Amino acid sequence: MNRGSEGPVIPNTGYPQQASSAAAQQLSPAFPARAAWGTAGHLRQWQAEAVNQYLSSGATDFLAVATPGAGKTTFALRVAVELMGAGIVQKVTVVCPTEHLKGQWADAAARVGIHIDPAFSNAQGRAGTHFDGVAITYAQVAANPSVHAMRTRAFKTLVIFDEIHHAGDALSWGAGIEQAFGHATRRLSLTGTPFRSDSARIPFVTYAEDDEGIRRSRADYSYGYSQALADGVVRPVLFLSYSGSMHWRTRAGDEVVARLGEPLTKDLMKQAWRTALDPHGQWIPAVLAAADQRLSQVRRTVEDAGGLVIASDHNSARAYARQLRLITGQAPTLVISDDSRASEKIDEFRTGTSRWMVAVRMVSEGVDVPRLAVGVYATNASTPLFFAQAIGRFVRARKRGETASIFIPSVLELLELAEHMEVERDHALAQAGEEMDEDVIALRDATAQEQASDDLLPGFEALGAEAQFDRVLFDGASFGTGADVGSVEEQEYLGIPGLLDPEQVTTLLRARQAEQAKTQRRQASARAAREENADIPLHRQRALKRKELSNLVSTWARRSNTSHAIVHAELRRRCGGPEVARASTEQIDARITMLRDWFIGKF
Repeated sequence: MNRGSEGPVIPNTGYPQQASSAAAQQLSPAFPARAAWGTAGHLRQWQAEAVNQYLSSGATDFLAVATPGAGKTTFALRVAVELMGAGIVQKVTVVCPTEHLKGQWADAAARVGIHIDPAFSNAQGRAGTHFDGVAITYAQVAANPSVHAMRTRAFKTLVIFDEIHHAGDALSWGAGIEQAFGHATRRLSLTGTPFRSDSARIPFVTYAEDDEGIRRSRADYSYGYSQALADGVVRPVLFLSYSGSMHWRTRAGDEVVARLGEPLTKDLMKQAWRTALDPHGQWIPAVLAAADQRLSQVRRTVEDAGGLVIASDHNSARAYARQLRLITGQAPTLVISDDSRASEKIDEFRTGTSRWMVAVRMVSEGVDVPRLAVGVYATNASTPLFFAQAIGRFVRARKRGETASIFIPSVLELLELAEHMEVERDHALAQAGEEMDEDVIALRDATAQEQASDDLLPGFEALGAEAQFDRVLFDGASFGTGADVGSVEEQEYLGIPGLLDPEQVTTLLRARQAEQAKTQRRQASARAAREENADIPLHRQRALKRKELSNLVSTWARRSNTSHAIVHAELRRRCGGPEVARASTEQIDARITMLRDWFIGKF
């Protein structure tokens, strides 16, 4: 490496920036223009810092951990541009989890002048000389590591491991990349979730023992969700959870009724969860309808906003797609792994404006569809890895104020993951001296599971499921106290504007919760009044209540300089029910209580 050559120098490194690479010519340096939002020609602040740290380190191996949606691809390609421009590497190899991501990487690289072959096969042995590198999958490397080892030895190569945690998915995958890329000039490992559901070692990652004797992964650069949210790089995420009554028959023939979200044994919780996701019950249609209503609200300000339903298996995905068609009148995009056009469908949805896509797992990790703004988590996968990657599909921000809304079942595991979404995690290996079961190491994570639910609990039968709005979780806090589907309370949360900063989201949720609490107090007061007046004939009660309401409306209209009709219309909107002439005593009581609250709050 000749640091004495002429030409501009990469900041803080001493490395020359040579013009020999087409990539270096097409992507101008971002330093010192470091804006959190950046533009097409500039890096975000974290990307610029990470590039600078990488180039300064001169390390063979480098692990960058950045929350999904932060822009790891842009960071890695900038590193490739700098290394190729400085003559440190000649070729680039990108290793990723899925076939679809190969094309996505090739497209992104082409925009900065690096030409990647996503169609390279093991049978070829060598890539065409007109390509700067190849994009391959972990499975492809494991199938024939020697092919890739030969290519890596032939050229000074930068290997980019996309979502490096997948290298531990199987013994052959980890061993394969070690054999294939052990002699690489540089290795850059990327992940948005630096943890696994097991303790399988991740190759080329440094582990350090903590105070408890547990060896944990050590990142060279980290950029978490909370940092990205503060910078406006990712969207704030609202989790709308739904509970409800579940009814099922066990394989032993016993019928069980339980409420989703209440304390249950692990087995009962899983069975209640599965009952909720049953396409023939009422829980899924109610939640899909609510999610579509939320999507309509978001599309008022984000016209191309799209939604994604993540299903457990192919049969459920098809059933959910049919239900969405009934709800919206439009056929959603259905993406399942045995469809030869799956990648093409994802691309069409990404660039289009249609409302919904339904998928099993092909869109759970790495796939970039920035317009996704509403999601339905209709899968029984509960590992932190799968959950984080799935939610990562919705957090990619395009402009300030965009929010993401994810509908989830009120399952304790999911609620805890939603509440601690911003918490940083590291991958932990077994403690020193602890034996590790090879079956556990070889076990695939939930992202690799696509088995039908019937295979998990033979003889199980879902008999019925009803949905109820439970709460909203945002920024580690919970808002709302439960409401019926279709109620005014639920509508208030579904109608939250689609463009809000995180602080505005918190303020609005607090206001919604306060209003809901007032409504519940009004309902309790109305019930108490009914009990108190139980001996008075109903028609007399109603006449007295109508007179009291009329007096209150007249007073409020006069003091607020508003017409009687507008006051009555607002009361009906907030409390529900018909006009006063046809309203029940209970509905009139609710309006009286609301008006009293208005007087207390304003006068």
